[in-house]
Amino acid sequence: MQIIDNVSTFLYTHPMTTTLQVRMNPKLKKEVQKILESIGLDLSSAINIYFRHITLTQGIPFPLRTANGFTLKQRKELDRLEAEARRSKKSYGSAKELFDDILRP
Repeated sequence: MQIIDNVSTFLYTHPMTTTLQVRMNPKLKKEVQKILESIGLDLSSAINIYFRHITLTQGIPFPLRTANGFTLKQRKELDRLEAEARRSKKSYGSAKELFDDILRP
């Protein structure tokens, strides 16, 4: 890998001889192509870079987030806390009581 102006480029030593077919929303594809074009990449190059990073990191090379912006780990913790709260059947007369309880050391 070479770093040129903070852009990672990869030197491929193996010929690219396979094709990948992906079904996606056409609007999303156009949006992505426009962004990639603005940074000098085509869709194929971006996907190759993405796949290379998956092999380098042995996983998705960025944190996956829910629609609310939580990581999967945070989402699971929130689900656990919600289930715990439902089991306890604890209730509060006001938001102040709630915050006093949860913020108490």
